[in-house]
Amino acid sequence: MTTETQLPLRLPVLDDAGRAVLFTEARTSNTFSDEPVSDETLRSIWDLAQWPPTAANTQPLRVTFVRTAEAKKRLIPLLAEGNRAKSEQAPVTAILAADLDFHEHTPFTFPINPDMRDNFEAQGRDGREGMARFNAGLQIGYLLLAVRAHGLASGPMAGFDADAVTEEFFPGGRLRALLVVNIGHPGADPWYPRLPRLAAEDVLSFI
Repeated sequence: MTTETQLPLRLPVLDDAGRAVLFTEARTSNTFSDEPVSDETLRSIWDLAQWPPTAANTQPLRVTFVRTAEAKKRLIPLLAEGNRAKSEQAPVTAILAADLDFHEHTPFTFPINPDMRDNFEAQGRDGREGMARFNAGLQIGYLLLAVRAHGLASGPMAGFDADAVTEEFFPGGRLRALLVVNIGHPGADPWYPRLPRLAAEDVLSFI
């Protein structure tokens, strides 16, 4: 007799509205309204983004929400000139960084492998950096989706002095700034024209 727990698992399917919010209508916002984003909303975004997987549950992404005028003054000059005005306008700008000492948490996050912390410690920060960056990159994608799931727009920016941002906000060498993201409600004329996507035959192969 087949029990319910033995049946093939079927995950729920996201409806068209959900797919549009997260994927087909997802855009980079280039302007933002002055409507604030609360700390509670930012925490809720992280509460959602934290759940998808990373390798060995390492979770190396660290998020710094820059929202005060004083903090913005430290950050804005380190951005590419074309990114400064919209970052001044956005109610929140997140600095997303990789923690190169993520292994310190592995006794808690991955207790099934008690040797993991010591193994990563032996590699040093240079040896851990690739894994930290890759998995933090995965988490950045999750975070951007979580922002959209909360009805907010995001504006990811790679145009900034990563070394200078790291030194300014994360001295000591443990964290490395990877991406800066504006977060808020879209302002006037927020979207550039939609750019084309590659055709499936240019991307996919079936073997």
